[in-house]
Amino acid sequence: MKLTNKFALPDFVVDALRFDDYDAGYTTSRSITQLTDSPQVQILRKEKDDEIEQDVSDLIYPRFGTAGHKMFEPATKGEKYISEERLYFKRSGWNISGKPDYQKLTPEGIECSDLKFTSAWSVVFGPKIEWVNQLNGYAWLIRHAKNVNVTSLQIIAILRDFDRRKAGTSNYPDSPITIVNMPLWSHDKQDEYMDGRIKIHQGAELERLKSNPLPLCSAEERWAKPTTYAVKGLTADGKPKKRALRVFESIVEAQAYVDSNDAAYVVEERPGESTRCVQNWCLVNQFCSQFKSMAEKNNDDI
Repeated sequence: MKLTNKFALPDFVVDALRFDDYDAGYTTSRSITQLTDSPQVQILRKEKDDEIEQDVSDLIYPRFGTAGHKMFEPATKGEKYISEERLYFKRSGWNISGKPDYQKLTPEGIECSDLKFTSAWSVVFGPKIEWVNQLNGYAWLIRHAKNVNVTSLQIIAILRDFDRRKAGTSNYPDSPITIVNMPLWSHDKQDEYMDGRIKIHQGAELERLKSNPLPLCSAEERWAKPTTYAVKGLTADGKPKKRALRVFESIVEAQAYVDSNDAAYVVEERPGESTRCVQNWCLVNQFCSQFKSMAEKNNDDI
């Protein structure tokens, strides 16, 4: 991967952001994080690694995560906790690896925790499905690699944009460090999910060897947001107000709401998008035929 410095950051900042001690393991076919992600993204990242560009400024939040782990790690020494243990388990011919952030040892089994530096809104509107999938993947790995059951899953969320003025309102968190309990699947559901992910990724690798198209990313993997229709009132000078009265998923529902009221309302379309693709959080949108096809369709619709 090529790292750029578009904002002319000082050398010491660039060097600090550039440093990464992550190691997936030399004999790993896929990590848990990779398995729970799109096979198309993983294959394109591997194939285009020499061509992918990323600005060092985009690494600031991952490095905050690394710093956070370093800060908490000394407190997890001893017999009660295991910190960042690299685990391996061979399944369907692939060596699967993973490194849960923290394992708390209890008489009943292991309480598994993962540290996330994230937005407060990830907690308000969460839990993120990718968090649920990843942590249940870790539970699956711990159970098979260590023959120990996981009894609970949780995210330790460090909220980088915490606003104390919003604390305690609606679903907004009370603290800049918030514990988010994750649903723990049954053993059967974990096995079914992980076997399915391995099959999907192995199938994608086989199709690539045959020069066939890669499997498309799902709406979930694209962080897709649907087009919505906001009904707004009008100001005294006839302009739409900033806040919507109601938001609908179809223009028909929005127009029906307008027609059923005597007040002057307007319908404002809020176009949906695949955020991960459009903002290139996957890092490979320039190589992705699916993204190019979506972009062409959007241009045709304008």
